[in-house]
Amino acid sequence: MSIKVQSEDFDISAELAALSAGNTQIGGIASFTGLVRDIAGPMATASSMTLEHYPGMTEKQLSAIAREAMERWPLDACLIIHRFGRLMPGDRIVLVATASAHREAALSSCAFLIDWLKTKAPFWKLEDDGSEQRWVAAKDSDDEAAAKWAAETRSD
Repeated sequence: MSIKVQSEDFDISAELAALSAGNTQIGGIASFTGLVRDIAGPMATASSMTLEHYPGMTEKQLSAIAREAMERWPLDACLIIHRFGRLMPGDRIVLVATASAHREAALSSCAFLIDWLKTKAPFWKLEDDGSEQRWVAAKDSDDEAAAKWAAETRSD
């Protein structure tokens, strides 16, 4: 399990290669990469997004989310990289990757992680459209996506 909270960008290919390095029992890796969009709410364009977090608390919460995925599915590896600071449209924000002997475990656990990160990770997003800044509110659709995992048990 690897958790990284950083301001600098990351190399997706290098991170995925490191995830499975030396482990020939891994049969599949699932990953999700989140990008900054240039959309900032209804009819607005974002020129940048600033992500804030509480160091220490953030890593602790991300570790707890990753541990839960490791308990629910038979994973060989789990990676969460989340950036903070000022990001521009097109920049990478997050990389979530899981590795398992079987694709279903890798795919399901990756979906679980990103759904739970959207609702449980302590990050705050401030959008800037060039004329004003506004905090991004939580979305009901994110809560609904995460809620489905609360009732589900581990799948192999």
